[in-house]
Amino acid sequence: MGIALFDLDNTLIAGDSDYLWGCYLVEQGIVDATIYERENQRFYDQYRVGQLDIHEFLRFALQPLAAHDLVQLEQWRAQYIEEKIRPILLPRAQALIDRHRARGDIPVIITATNRFVTTPIAALYGIEHLLATEPELVAGRFTGAVTGTPCFQHGKVEVLQSWLASHQQTLEDSSFYSDSHNDLPLLNRVTRPTAVDPDEILATHAQQQHWPVISLR
Repeated sequence: MGIALFDLDNTLIAGDSDYLWGCYLVEQGIVDATIYERENQRFYDQYRVGQLDIHEFLRFALQPLAAHDLVQLEQWRAQYIEEKIRPILLPRAQALIDRHRARGDIPVIITATNRFVTTPIAALYGIEHLLATEPELVAGRFTGAVTGTPCFQHGKVEVLQSWLASHQQTLEDSSFYSDSHNDLPLLNRVTRPTAVDPDEILATHAQQQHWPVISLR
C-alpha cells in the first residue's frame, strides 16, 4: 500500500480554488470589489512566478473568514462550491484517483489553500485525507490567523512528514501529482513525481528529470 498525493488547484480541478473563492466574495459584494479583486490578482500572479509571500497572502485571504460567523460562511461556501467548483471538476482526475484507490494506495490531497475552502472539494472526489493550510478557529469563529505551518512549498513537506508519522506511513512507495513549480520540494521527495498540465517552469524541470507529464483536462 502506497501514498498517492495530489495537489488540488489546477491539478485535480481546472482552476484555482483560492482565487475563485476571492472572485466569489467580490461578486457577492462580501468584500470591497476594487481592493480585493486587485489584491487577489496580485497574489495569484506572484504565486504563478514563485514569488508569493505566503504569510502576507494568508493575512489577506483569511480576513473575510474572521469578519463573519461560521454559519454565514458555510452558506456562502455551499453556493461557491456549486457555482465555481462543480463546473471545473475533472472526470480524468476522478479516474486517476480511483485507479490508485483500486491498487490499494491511500489518496491524499495536499494543498496550500486553506481547509475551510478545500474540505468540501476533497469530499467531492471522495478523498478522506486532506492536508491544507489551517485557519485558526477559536470558540467557533475564525481569527484570521494560521495554525501551524502553511502548507506551501517546503511547508508541504513539513506538513506531510507530520501526517506520515501520525499515520505510520512513509514515502517509500509514493506518487505526487502537481501542476506547479511551487511543489518541487515535495515532487523531489516522492518515488514517482508526475507533472500534470504543468506551468512552464515545472514542464522544463520535468523534461530535464525525465518525469512523466500528463493532462487531466
